[in-house]
Amino acid sequence: MRIAVMGAGAVGCYYGGMLARAGHEVVLVARAAHVEAVRRDGLLLDTLSFSERVRLQADTEPSGVQGAQCVLFCVKSTDTESAGQAMKPYLAPDAVVLSLQNGVDNAERLQTMLAHTVLPAVVYVAAGMAGPGHVRHHGRGELVIAPAPQSQAIAQTFAAAGIPVQVSDNVAGALWAKLVLNCVYNPLSALTGLAYGAIVDSPGLNVPRMMDDIVQECLAVAHAKGIALPAGTADAVLPLAASMSTQISSTAQDLARGRPTEIDHLNGYIVRQGEALGIATPANRMLQTLVHLREKQMATQANT
Repeated sequence: MRIAVMGAGAVGCYYGGMLARAGHEVVLVARAAHVEAVRRDGLLLDTLSFSERVRLQADTEPSGVQGAQCVLFCVKSTDTESAGQAMKPYLAPDAVVLSLQNGVDNAERLQTMLAHTVLPAVVYVAAGMAGPGHVRHHGRGELVIAPAPQSQAIAQTFAAAGIPVQVSDNVAGALWAKLVLNCVYNPLSALTGLAYGAIVDSPGLNVPRMMDDIVQECLAVAHAKGIALPAGTADAVLPLAASMSTQISSTAQDLARGRPTEIDHLNGYIVRQGEALGIATPANRMLQTLVHLREKQMATQANT
């Protein structure tokens, strides 16, 4: 299968690297420094079970998606519309686009501008960029995707590459369950600079109680919107730290690189939906505000 990764950061590089390692023709569309490193040395895929350089194509231009049967759309939620428009002229007529993004509405936003099948996908992988051309895997790696005529073939292809895929009729619920996790760990990791395990392992601070305040606000908004959350959504929050103990959130990684975060599509989304539904979300509002203040601080430091 010919596969393109639009927005090849940590998530896109991990899945693109695994698929290329399995023999598929993969092209990464990414920033110049990353593309240069991949073209020169291949992608260093540094996982929990192996470390290997994988040869694959890389391009800085959206035209790199041309001819792909499957496009993994991995850009930040803030860039969904602009990146979608940029790649639109180059999509093959039968291309399937998988939205591998944080947040719950990216596939819907993308579908409004593309005359192609867009499948929402829930991503459960802990990964980070250790440098240009070097992705480090910290744990997990499974996907949940929506049903479509192509879904089973995609699931089988990915499974053969070591990527477990579940096809689910309740991707909306799964996306919201992932949003709950993101609303807890992303801002806390960003504001503290700590990995997930260190956040939870903080005796005397009653971190679980604080996390539950965030979770309960998210659940109240989800229930008011009629979202069928998977059983055990709240109970899955604390155990995540054990399965991804060394993971630093994508929000923390964005702050460290001086880039805008996705906080408005995570805690900010809960705040906006809560306002529309008359539900108070003070914990999520505070975290959204604090991350924006941290962004402002980082920008000020960069300009001095």
